[in-house]
Amino acid sequence: MIHSPGFLLTILAFVAVIGPLVFVHELGHYLVGRWCGVKAEAFSIGFGPEIFAWIDRRGTRWRVAALPLGGYVRFKGDMNAASMTDPAWLEMPAKDRAESFPGKPLWQRAAIVAAGPAINFLFAILILAAFAFIHGESRTPAVAGQVQPGSAAAAMGIAPGDRIVSLGGRAMETFDDIRLYAQIRPGEPVEIVIERDGQRIVKAGRIGSVSEDDGLGNTFAVGRLGLAPGEPVIEPVPLWRAPIVAVERTGDIVRTMVETLGQIVGGGRSVKELGGPLKIAQVSGQAATMGVESFIFFVALISINLGFINLLPIPMLDGGHLLFYGIEAVRRRPVSPAAQEWAYRSGLAVLMAMMLLVTFNDLSSFGLWKSLSGLIG
Repeated sequence: MIHSPGFLLTILAFVAVIGPLVFVHELGHYLVGRWCGVKAEAFSIGFGPEIFAWIDRRGTRWRVAALPLGGYVRFKGDMNAASMTDPAWLEMPAKDRAESFPGKPLWQRAAIVAAGPAINFLFAILILAAFAFIHGESRTPAVAGQVQPGSAAAAMGIAPGDRIVSLGGRAMETFDDIRLYAQIRPGEPVEIVIERDGQRIVKAGRIGSVSEDDGLGNTFAVGRLGLAPGEPVIEPVPLWRAPIVAVERTGDIVRTMVETLGQIVGGGRSVKELGGPLKIAQVSGQAATMGVESFIFFVALISINLGFINLLPIPMLDGGHLLFYGIEAVRRRPVSPAAQEWAYRSGLAVLMAMMLLVTFNDLSSFGLWKSLSGLIG
């Protein structure tokens, strides 16, 4: 049973997760910016009131702020932390324009922006590669070792020894592939291709749905076929192949994120499943109590999550900037300042709405609204 960690441990674990990941993300922007010859005026970890700061020999102000929920690098020519272009950059002396962000070629600006999410993915890949090298790779065949009576698999006529060739048209190479596919599709119809005695058979049915507790007081539906694997197969991973395995695992995680987000947008999943900073803080504390490896793996997952979210095409996020650069590449001229201003305001509204939603969900999962309703009642 998972016990709730103490408040202090939760706070420390949250800072230990978010702080380094924000630093790594912003460091990606900073390093590629330096490589492109752009002057960084400020490098901030966190928002809000400044706790402490120092200025390096290049004139960059490195600051740590009170709210560790993000960070930014403000380059020369930026008007604010959201990297909106300062119209006054054109009035700078030629030397200053040359080292300003908007004065750089389109490909360099795009590279600087993309470097943040990219380094988050790279950071996670390094962690997962180390795990693969140390623990090996699960290659348990996609074969039904056991079929649970009364399960979705049993209802479709799947028998022990059947090899699952594909689910919903997606090839199943290992038993982990089956689990990943089914768990985010509770109750959904599915076509299964199995191989039995050398012949392929097509089955149709629905993925089972079970209610699970996430250990934080929340229950949610999880897809289950009712299959158990045969003898586990763990293959050692040589050092040269560890990054390849890590990239494959990262791809699986990102694909699951995309599919789950699509289900939420399409109404197949409740928006109540979205979590925010408070939930991350709580899960950070839970992971910290489960050992160093669990905590490091959780850091890798959050790093992938941070990289993925920042690539969403929402103005103020890196993906929004890249969207503008894509439009600029097609039109051969930048998006107008008025359009950018409108987009940034809209993007801020979207982000604020999302923060309110996930914070509401977090407080709801902690039982706050139920407690308040009890007091009022």
